[in-house]
Amino acid sequence: MLENFSFRTIVEHLPLFGQGLVTTVWLSVLAFAGALAVGIVLAAMNLQRGRLFRMPAKAYIDAVRATPLLAQLYFLYFGLPRLGIILPELVVGILALSLNSGAYVAEIIRAGILSIPRGQVEAGVASGMTYVQRMRLVILPQAFKVTIPPLLGQAIVLVKDSALLSLIAVAELTRAGQLLASDRFMPAEGFITIAAFYLLLYYGLKGLAALSGRWLGLAGART
Repeated sequence: MLENFSFRTIVEHLPLFGQGLVTTVWLSVLAFAGALAVGIVLAAMNLQRGRLFRMPAKAYIDAVRATPLLAQLYFLYFGLPRLGIILPELVVGILALSLNSGAYVAEIIRAGILSIPRGQVEAGVASGMTYVQRMRLVILPQAFKVTIPPLLGQAIVLVKDSALLSLIAVAELTRAGQLLASDRFMPAEGFITIAAFYLLLYYGLKGLAALSGRWLGLAGART
């Protein structure tokens, strides 16, 4: 069964896969940082009583969650140049992942904020804190404690979604497998290898999520 499978070719191309793995990791880190920033802003807007902030945030979250990431990626990659905005492929990829994942992160953070006892918010109001001060000093630190495990679960999804960036020629992990498949006509070797690397990333993040749950004393935390 494995008589035509070339382990030697995989070993020869390990530097290519290594470079793709490094690119996948750092662009996922940047994209997740962007998703956190987008998610915090959207969650804060969505929790406002006034419709002026709440409705645009809700519309954005619903629109992003209702459309495929691939369509969003292609809109940024092919649509923005038609509007006169030309960005490098890596920037487009990180932007697409950040904006997409930010909608899901917003709902995670919103749920975490709503889990904070109302009395603590009222105490902040009674002490004269502004809304920004209450969010920064009282609410968000506690909310993040609850949301770290699900946020790491979303990070796992983001890492897997980063494979779509190979479609716009970003030299990440999946692109490395595509190059091996096209240059040496060995699709099995290329895609089995990238699957193994993604599996390592998955178990690494899953283990980190489980550890964070135990460190924070969250019984039963799972990704």
